[in-house]
Amino acid sequence: MSRRNLIVGNWKMHGTVSESLKRITALGRKLEDIGTTDVVVAPPHTALYSAAIAAQDTGIKVAAQNMHWEADGAYTGEVSATFLTEVGCEFVLIGHSERRKLFHEKDEQLNKKLHAALAHELGAIFCIGETNAEREAGQTFERLKEQLKIGLHELHIHDIEGLNIAYEPVWAIGTGNTATTEQINEVHNWIRAYLEKNFDGPTANSIRLLYGGSVKPENAKSLIACENVDGLLVGGASLDPDDFVAIIEAVA
Repeated sequence: MSRRNLIVGNWKMHGTVSESLKRITALGRKLEDIGTTDVVVAPPHTALYSAAIAAQDTGIKVAAQNMHWEADGAYTGEVSATFLTEVGCEFVLIGHSERRKLFHEKDEQLNKKLHAALAHELGAIFCIGETNAEREAGQTFERLKEQLKIGLHELHIHDIEGLNIAYEPVWAIGTGNTATTEQINEVHNWIRAYLEKNFDGPTANSIRLLYGGSVKPENAKSLIACENVDGLLVGGASLDPDDFVAIIEAVA
C-alpha cells in the first residue's frame, strides 16, 4: 500500500504571531512543489489561526501541539478539538515526550485525547518512545508496547483512519544524537507488526509511521529511506525555513 510521506515541523514554544507568519510565508515561497509529501507545521497555540490563514494556497497544513479530550468545560488553560478545527487545524500532536516528561501526561490521558482527536477528524500524530535508561535496560519494546496498548485502547479499525504514529526516542530529542538506521528499522518494523497483530494488515499498512529525534537536512534522506518510515517529526531544524525546506526536498 502506498502511503504519502508526512513531514511535521514542531515549533514548540518558539515564535510570536508575527514571527510565525514570517516563517510560514518564507516556507510557502520556498516550497514550489511539495509533490506527494504532506507538509505540516505546529506553531504555538496563539499563532494557529493566523498561521492557518497564511498557509492557505501553499499546500502547508497546520497542527496543534496539544489538546484536551473534553469538548468544553472548566479546564483553565486548555483547548479542545472543537477549538482547533475552528481555527483551521488539520492535525494535532498527542503525547510528545516533552508533554509526557515535563507535564506528566499519562498514557490513559493520551488515550482520551486520541479518541477525541479522531472523533473530530483531526490527523492525530501519536508520539511514543523510550528513555535512554529504558533502552540501556533492554526495555525499549516493553515500553513501546505499554504506550501503544494503553494509548490505542478501545480504538477500533474504523476509528483510526487518520492516525499517524511518531517514534521519538527520548534520548535523541534535542541532543544531536540520532538513532541509527538499524535501530529505526528494528523499532518501526516492530510497530508495524504490533498494529497488524492488534488490528489487521490493511489497517496497519494505512497508518503512517514517523521518526523524530534530531532530524537535520544532513540525515533526512537516510532516515526516510529506512523501512517503514513514512515521514519525519522535526524539531529545531523546522524553525529555519531553509533547513526545513532542505529536509522536505530530501524526502520528496
